[in-house]
Amino acid sequence: MKAITRRRFLSQSAAGLAAAAATGVLQSRSAGGAPSANDAVVLALVGSGGRGTALAEGFNQLPSVCFKHVCDVETSRGQAMAKKLSKAGYGETQYVADIRRALDDKDVNGLIVATPEHWHALATVWACQAGKDVYVEKNVALTIWEGRKMIEAARKYKRVVQAGFQNRSAPYAATARDYIKSGKLGKVVHVKVYNMLSGGPWKAAADGNAPQGLDWDRWLGPAKSVPYNSSRHRDWYSWYEYCGGAYSGDASHQLDLARMVLGDPGTPKAAYCAGGNFAYGSQRPTPESQIVTYEYADFTMTCDHCTFPPYMRKSNGEERYGKKFPFWPQNNERIEIYGTKQMMYLGRHGVGWQVLEGEGKVVAEEKGYHPDKWHQPDFVESIRTRKMPNADIEQAHQSSNLVHMANISYLVGNQRLMMDPATERFTNSDAANALLKPAYREGYRVPDQV
Repeated sequence: MKAITRRRFLSQSAAGLAAAAATGVLQSRSAGGAPSANDAVVLALVGSGGRGTALAEGFNQLPSVCFKHVCDVETSRGQAMAKKLSKAGYGETQYVADIRRALDDKDVNGLIVATPEHWHALATVWACQAGKDVYVEKNVALTIWEGRKMIEAARKYKRVVQAGFQNRSAPYAATARDYIKSGKLGKVVHVKVYNMLSGGPWKAAADGNAPQGLDWDRWLGPAKSVPYNSSRHRDWYSWYEYCGGAYSGDASHQLDLARMVLGDPGTPKAAYCAGGNFAYGSQRPTPESQIVTYEYADFTMTCDHCTFPPYMRKSNGEERYGKKFPFWPQNNERIEIYGTKQMMYLGRHGVGWQVLEGEGKVVAEEKGYHPDKWHQPDFVESIRTRKMPNADIEQAHQSSNLVHMANISYLVGNQRLMMDPATERFTNSDAANALLKPAYREGYRVPDQV
């Protein structure tokens, strides 16, 4: 990407008229494509739903960071978010329906991707090709093949690609990793990951007409063309075409954190998933229950995931912001790490960790704090300095693959799948390999050569 010298950050009104930012903030870039240390980092947001809103508001509070564009296929939602993100001294944030308009803007340094998962890979690849850095929410891709293409694009175009695995920026996660590395737990031989969410009966809505102001065709993007359905639109977690289910959207955090504190082991040699809609007999495509076993060379890891028990609960605010530890047996997002000498309870998103010996004796512990406060600045710092981000796309892909392997095992009839880590293909199932890459629509394809 060519260097830009003394480029003024421009804002445009809804009518498309260009005007200089109110304080005359100047943005320049070095020959390497990064803004200089004293200049604004200019971002664009794609997807302004719940998580997109939280991310954008967090980034917008950082010094010398601003949003020039909000991209959303829902006009009223996107316009409202653009208005909210307009920042004194930087001008008016613009709403655009098409992400490519934001990517064509040479002022934009980075793209925040907070869409459903079926858009993650394409948005990331397009952004890298346009010379933009990327913050992409978990799970980073819809399939294993897509995740590899995201890595290839990041490396080819020398882009920062940070995943929304916030725990990788948490100090307590680093100290948990250090404790395990010290050998005090002994040899780790088994890890239990939990994602026990509450839920209820599920029923798909009937097809109907898309709401006014929603571009349904663009919402579908890479996915197959189907009539508008409010269940697909508002409950996309339940459809494999758009997401890997709640296992992908929630359990992925714990799986990534477990990998991090264990020193980031690579691809397991095998995975097996059993599950189904046992609690309510619903017809939800992504199941209510998934019990997954991962086989590594010298330890095993399991994940118990479900969406039914009302008696399990997520960590509350006190627990996520350093006030107290949860009651571990009914904490629905805990990790249990079993060594030959001690065991560790580990919580996500700030909960911290405790190490136990016999009779419930706590021998070491550390409370945490919700890591967004470090994770979002880490992305901005990576844009400025070109350092590797804490949750680089390579490790995020490895963690995401745990989700993909489990879901593919379930979809091919609860088969134990053997994986070749060098090729990222299964060695014992053609049916499983057929699910490694999505079938794209014309105009929304992630290319074989990024």
